[in-house]
Amino acid sequence: MLELDLVLLPFLDNVYPSLEQADKERYWKLLECEDQDMFAWFMHRQDPEDPELQRIVQIVRDNTGKPKDS
Repeated sequence: MLELDLVLLPFLDNVYPSLEQADKERYWKLLECEDQDMFAWFMHRQDPEDPELQRIVQIVRDNTGKPKDS
């Protein structure tokens, strides 16, 4: 889904490298989820039930649309 690429690819490039290992593992767990679920989470329509996913979804939300540090 293109919309997810627009959220997740910049996050992967700009934020992922600075995450703690546990959050990096949560990110890869997130990628195993259904596209429709992730889209709903990132659009603030729903929250994941899994606390591990809740954490990484919030990290992604908090960093979506932020410019890359120079």
